[in-house]
Amino acid sequence: MRPPADREEPVGEPVVRSDPAVTGQRAREAVEFDPADPESIELAARTVRAFSENTVGADDNVFILRGAAACAALVRGVGSYKQAVERAGGDVSISFVRKWARVHDLPQSIRRHVARGDIAPTAAKHIARVSGLDRLDLAWAVVDADLTVREVRRIASKVDDDTGVAEVLAEQGTAIGSIELSLPIPLYRELRRRASVENCPPGRIVSDALEDAFETK
Repeated sequence: MRPPADREEPVGEPVVRSDPAVTGQRAREAVEFDPADPESIELAARTVRAFSENTVGADDNVFILRGAAACAALVRGVGSYKQAVERAGGDVSISFVRKWARVHDLPQSIRRHVARGDIAPTAAKHIARVSGLDRLDLAWAVVDADLTVREVRRIASKVDDDTGVAEVLAEQGTAIGSIELSLPIPLYRELRRRASVENCPPGRIVSDALEDAFETK
C-alpha cells in the first residue's frame, strides 16, 4: 500500500476545517470554495486578498487553512496563477498564491496536524515543496522530532531526485521511524513476553503486526 502524498478530496472542500474532532465548534464556520461556481470564486478572491493582508490571523491555523483553500480554488476556478492574482487584487503575488495553494494540496493526514497546531503553517509551506512520500517523511519528522521551521526549510531545499528526506535527516543526526507508544498493560505484558521468547526487540513484533494490519508487504 502506498499512502497518499497528495490531496484526494475536491479542491476547496473543507474536509479538515469542518471536522469537529479537529476544529471543535469552529467546524460550523467552515467555508467551502467551489471552483465551478462563479459566486464561490468571487468569495475565494475576496478571501485570498483578505488572507494576504491579515496579520491578525497569522497564528490561527484554521484561518490559514481557509486562506490556503481559497488560493487553490481561485487558481482552479480562473485557470492560472496570473489570473488568480489579478482577480484577488491588492498586493497579492503569484508566489503567495502558489505557496498556499500547495499547502491546500497536501494530503489530509498532514493538513490535520496543521489544523491541530502540531505542524506550523509556515513549515507546511516547505513540506509542500517536496513531493511523493518525502512529504510524509518530512511531516512526521516535524511531529516526532520537533523540527523548527528553519530546519524544515533547509531540509526541503536539499531534497532532490537523488536525495530523499530520510537521507537528509540522517546527515543531521535525526532519525525517522522511531515512535513512543503507550499500551494497555495486558498488551504491553504480552508484547514483552513474545519479544523475549522470540529473541527479538519489541519493535519487530509491532512492525510485523502493523505490516499485516496495513497490508504493506
